[in-house]
Amino acid sequence: MTELKILCEHRPSSMKLEIQGVYDWPIWSKEVSKFDWSYDQTEICYFLRGKVIVTPEGGEPQEFGRGDLVTFPAGMKCTWEILKDVEKHYAFE
Repeated sequence: MTELKILCEHRPSSMKLEIQGVYDWPIWSKEVSKFDWSYDQTEICYFLRGKVIVTPEGGEPQEFGRGDLVTFPAGMKCTWEILKDVEKHYAFE
């Protein structure tokens, strides 16, 4: 089985964000918490604020926060630990 990888681009250019239409995507926000999550489809999100640690099932924890453009692959199961309240734009492929 292929390992599902989270892709993260730290501080992408404003041009890239504009081309992708990030600022037109809906916003999701959540307070400090910890929960399990699974992705039925690929999600791309751009963190406006907050800090999270996402641990893929059987994988290493990864930290994301403000200014990160992150792609979570379809089929991935993980645990989200929100350390600081999160606000992010998101879209599904």
